[in-house]
Amino acid sequence: MAEVFFLKQAEKKQALFDEFNRCIVDLIDSDAVQKLEHYRQHRKTTRLKHSVNVAYYTYRVTKKLHMDYRSATRGALLHDLFFYNRDEANPLSDMQGRRHCYIHPRIALENAQKICTLNSIEKDVIVKHMWLATLACPRYKESFVVTFVDKFCAALEPLGIFKKFAII
Repeated sequence: MAEVFFLKQAEKKQALFDEFNRCIVDLIDSDAVQKLEHYRQHRKTTRLKHSVNVAYYTYRVTKKLHMDYRSATRGALLHDLFFYNRDEANPLSDMQGRRHCYIHPRIALENAQKICTLNSIEKDVIVKHMWLATLACPRYKESFVVTFVDKFCAALEPLGIFKKFAII
C-alpha cells in the first residue's frame, strides 16, 4: 500500500516537473538565458540557477492558486536577464548599490524582448520584481508572487538549500 502511495506521489511530482519544463522549453536553451550561468547571484549560485529556482517555485505557487502559471513562470525565468556582475565594473558606470534595483529590471525586459514576445503579465513580472526595494508596484497577482518568490530564493540560496534541477 505504501509503495503505491509513493509511486503516485513520484508520478505527480514528475508530471509537475514536465509541465514546468513545457512552460520554459523555448526559453531555457536560448543563448541569452544560458549565458546567465556565467554570472554569480547571491554569492553561492549562478544567475541561471537563481532564475530557474524562482521560475520553478513561481510555477508551483501560481499553479496551486489557479493563476496564469505559464506567464508567471516565463517572466520569472527572465526576471534577471542582465549580463554584468554587480560587484564588478558594468556598462552603466553610474550604477552603484540601490540604483541597480531600479535599472536591472528594465535591462532584463529589453533583453527578454530580444528573445521572445512577452505578454503584459510577463512584462510586469520582469519590470516589477524588485517591488519593496523600489516603488514600482506590481499590476498583476502573478507579479506579486514572483516578487515574493524572488525574495524567498534570495534569502535561501546563500545557504545552499535548493536542490539542483535536471534542466541545468
